[in-house]
Amino acid sequence: MQHFPIFLDLNARRVVLSGGGEAALAKLRLLLKTSARITVFAPAPAPEITDWAAAGRLTLHRRAIAPGDALCAVLVYAADEDAALDARTAEIGRAEGALVNIVDNLSDSAFITPAIVDRDPVTVAIGTEGAAPVLARRIKAELEERLPVSLGPLARIGKGFRKMAEHLPFGRARRDFWADYYFDAGPRAMDQGGEDAAQAALDDLLVRHLSASPSGGRVDFVGAGPGDPELLTLKARKALDEADVVIHDRLVSPGILELARREALMIDAGKHGFGKAMAQDEINTLIVEHAQAGAHVVRLKGGDPMIFGRLDEEIDAIAAHDLPYSIIPGITAAAAACASLGQSLTKRGRNSQIRFLTGHDTKGFADHDWRALAAPGEVTAIYMGKRAARFIQGRLLMHGGVPETPVTVVENASRPDQRILETTLARMEPDMEQAGLSGPALTFIGLAPRHPQAELHRLTPHRQEAL
Repeated sequence: MQHFPIFLDLNARRVVLSGGGEAALAKLRLLLKTSARITVFAPAPAPEITDWAAAGRLTLHRRAIAPGDALCAVLVYAADEDAALDARTAEIGRAEGALVNIVDNLSDSAFITPAIVDRDPVTVAIGTEGAAPVLARRIKAELEERLPVSLGPLARIGKGFRKMAEHLPFGRARRDFWADYYFDAGPRAMDQGGEDAAQAALDDLLVRHLSASPSGGRVDFVGAGPGDPELLTLKARKALDEADVVIHDRLVSPGILELARREALMIDAGKHGFGKAMAQDEINTLIVEHAQAGAHVVRLKGGDPMIFGRLDEEIDAIAAHDLPYSIIPGITAAAAACASLGQSLTKRGRNSQIRFLTGHDTKGFADHDWRALAAPGEVTAIYMGKRAARFIQGRLLMHGGVPETPVTVVENASRPDQRILETTLARMEPDMEQAGLSGPALTFIGLAPRHPQAELHRLTPHRQEAL
């Protein structure tokens, strides 16, 4: 991010603009929404600029900008639509301590003006680093349609009520109050009786929330999916947006963590196979302690929490303290990985069942029916199987597995750095070792990529340069 988004207080502050044509008009229409003191320099101003000056909305000088004209200005706009004139304006502005914007000249501008959705005092600014103004306008149009006009008056009434709301305990109690107002009681009152009714609704709402019993904590066990934020469910996104505390695994992608509420406490549980990790008992204790303190806790697990996620141990811990909980499923990594192969997990005439195994505990493999797993046509998805690859390969071959059985390994399924290794049971372990897989990987026994879908990101032992 090159341009850091901020909202600048322009109340009674000086803004200077040089230019009198279409570019100047576009900037002035936006600036006139503010309470800034606007000064325009234009030898031949457009009629609209003349009218605004006559109405006292800005100060107009019918000449070119000169040294000294930008003194005490916080912003200077160079909008003459002439490279030489704009460069001169920019030089004057910089010399006199202002931030300068040159219209349609991103590289020489100190700031850019975003596309704005105005529901005063609610303002949504949309920026694309100057790369795609058309895209910014499209997003603006869509937001304009979605945000009701009543949003501005509701926010203005709410702003005046903030001191009264301080009677509520800081944190979740206040958030619940304001959520109730903005998304339920406020809009209903506005529809029924306008701004007076919305003001009265705030008074009633405060009395109700002050007299309500403190809400207790709760826990949501949320599946973060395989890593692509777009594969997160709507219910999971809602839980992240409301969470006070997020306790997440190492495999949850940064893009998904970015969706959590900014004020939420983020705790990295750091569990991963065969490495240093937070003990499960310690994770259980963290969940319980925060929920008992009244927090909305999201226990965020990669993939689906019900598949190799040690979910029952954590549920048992909170159930022992009578804490409420819910489970929000996620897309399991096997489904995402298989989709990247252009395949389905089951297929009529090939396999009517699919087995999910975990390679994390090789001792548990002794209990599997290896002869059934090695049978032709069977499909098995193995989670966390990189380190157990030699053991799995040996067991399958020992129990009748055909050496040519297709084996596909998908690393970082659904993520931008996803890789696919296509091999066979006979070459499984050495090919996985040679590929140097470092991310979370799914191993499919009995399943090959469907061509040509997998061709672009397919990795074979003969294409190691793709690493």
